Amino acid sequence: MGLYADDQIARELQSLKDWVKYGKEIKKTYQLKDFIHAMGFVNSIALLAEKANHHPDIDIRWNRVTLTLSTHSAGGLTEKDFNLAREIENL
Repeated sequence: MGLYADDQIARELQSLKDWVKYGKEIKKTYQLKDFIHAMGFVNSIALLAEKANHHPDIDIRWNRVTLTLSTHSAGGLTEKDFNLAREIENL
């Protein structure tokens, strides 16, 4: 799994609403109705992540869920990150 170049990252981000690049990661914060909805969202992400064998960093703050994706084993952003981000967007 090769690292994406900056131009590849920019192209991918154009198709992902509100995802932003921070260093070697992409990140997005979702705001849900309340804590229960946030936890349901996180559980749905967990199922996708397990299936993909690619796990985001997840920060939960009551009704806000911040996801951070990076392929740590590759040292940056790869196809795995953008594929999982797209799957999360489709929830």
